[in-house]
Amino acid sequence: MLQELRIKNFAIIDELELSLRGGFLVVTGETGAGKSIIVDAVNLLLGERSDATFVRGGTERATIEGIFAVAPSIRDELHAVLREHELEGDTPDEVILSREVRSNGRSQARVNGMTCNLTVYREVGGLLVDIHGQSEHLSLLRPAQHLFLLDRYADLEAPRHELQTHVQALRQLRGEIDELLTDEAALARRIDMLQYQVQEIESADPTPDEEAELQQERNRLVNAEKIAELATEAQYALTGELGENAGVEDLLGQAALVLSRLARLDPSVEVHAQLAEMLSVQAEELASTIRNYRDDIEYDPRRLDIIEERLEVLNRLKRKYGGTIEAVLEHAAHAQAELDRISHSEERLAELREQEEALLRHIGERAIKISEIRQRAGTQLTQAIVKELADLKMENARFEVRVEQHDDPDGCFVGERRLAFSNTGIDQVEFYMAANVGEPLRPIAKVASGGETARIMLALKSVLVYADPIPTLIFDEIDQGIGGRLGTIVGHKLWRLSDNHQVLCVTHLAQLAGFGDDHYRVSKHIEGKRTVTRVQHLDDQGRVDELAEMLGAETTSARQSAYDILMLARRSKEGRHLETV
Repeated sequence: MLQELRIKNFAIIDELELSLRGGFLVVTGETGAGKSIIVDAVNLLLGERSDATFVRGGTERATIEGIFAVAPSIRDELHAVLREHELEGDTPDEVILSREVRSNGRSQARVNGMTCNLTVYREVGGLLVDIHGQSEHLSLLRPAQHLFLLDRYADLEAPRHELQTHVQALRQLRGEIDELLTDEAALARRIDMLQYQVQEIESADPTPDEEAELQQERNRLVNAEKIAELATEAQYALTGELGENAGVEDLLGQAALVLSRLARLDPSVEVHAQLAEMLSVQAEELASTIRNYRDDIEYDPRRLDIIEERLEVLNRLKRKYGGTIEAVLEHAAHAQAELDRISHSEERLAELREQEEALLRHIGERAIKISEIRQRAGTQLTQAIVKELADLKMENARFEVRVEQHDDPDGCFVGERRLAFSNTGIDQVEFYMAANVGEPLRPIAKVASGGETARIMLALKSVLVYADPIPTLIFDEIDQGIGGRLGTIVGHKLWRLSDNHQVLCVTHLAQLAGFGDDHYRVSKHIEGKRTVTRVQHLDDQGRVDELAEMLGAETTSARQSAYDILMLARRSKEGRHLETV
């Protein structure tokens, strides 16, 4: 639901802030006052192409910002889109859209304060608002949406999602089949390459810890002379062989002996005697270890050559198959697994073909059940919309929900036929209608214009009100081509739509405007030698005055008629029905 709308320096609007509630909101005002400009601003807010002419003269940029409360009907889908493109805001129940157009024609779009490309921006906006007017946001006239609307009407979303999992499994299976059916020459080349890779790695027989061990041994051999010199020096330092003074080993042993004697005289020294004894033993062990280490140091040029060659083999494998020995071994495992699959491709292909046929039959069984429900729901939807059109003085209009299937030699099995299918099943759904007697049924997007289009849209919205998840509906001059008596019916139907949507309607008809829960009057003024647009939220008295002016007079009679319109609408709301007028 659109909660706040802020427009600045857009066309003749210098600055406008609207706080909006739910329900049925009507916008009225004289022609040229700026009513449709507000709708144009919302269109831009939802991602329509920008133009430098939108920027108010004498200013550098126009900005439009909308704050939307996230309705439960779109919460999951909307948050999925926001997560995918990293556009989530601080408040999960609120989304902020903002658009900026500069005087040079460049524009910027932001979702929750973060810049994004226009395609993603439009996707988010399309989930929030549906505008009936000269706008691409008219979702019900897009054939691609008809199947999903029918499925919501028929409560088929869960079965369709279940079918989708089986279709995705089939696509993965067919992908593996396609790999096995690759050109024979290419397959042979692949086998040769895999065999060479596996043989090269197996011949080298690398182990994960081998490289580090070889590097350590290579380092010892390369530095053997210096290592031996330092080890000898350490050994002599411990044993006292560097000079006349006793070594650490002897000194610690002598200290341990003296302290043990002292401890017999003074038991408090026992702990120090034990420490000296332990250090003496450790020094003796360290000297022995260093001596053995020194004896093992020997420069062996032949062994060094062997290590260098082995390290070069390992480095070559790493360069070809991964940056580590672990990656090389993993590549060998994958190559061997693929080689095994290809080597047994005929058996595997036969197995996959059996699985494919079983899945195609299973998909066909589920898809035909969904199709049967769609066709029954389509008949009910047709009858309901024809009735709505009759209420809207289109008694001769015909409407039809067409649910069609097409043959496909690679399709799923449905009885004796093989039918084309997708994630949604075997059906192609489109709404058809004829607005006048004698006209053939044609796609709904190509049938009518003006007032007829508005009434068709209203009929569809009225019937699909529970199926349509978009929370905010905007109707720009839906009263085009209709009179006052029909305006009362249209007003009542729009008000009923507000049970499940926020409905905003720009209108010239007093009879329609009388049904508004909130009424906004748009007016144009001259301030400081500039034209500006102002919007006023009307109280009851203001509504009577505005409706009287819309009726074309400000007489006592006109004011009474305006009052009667409001009272008729109020009684109709309280009774939740409208008698034929």
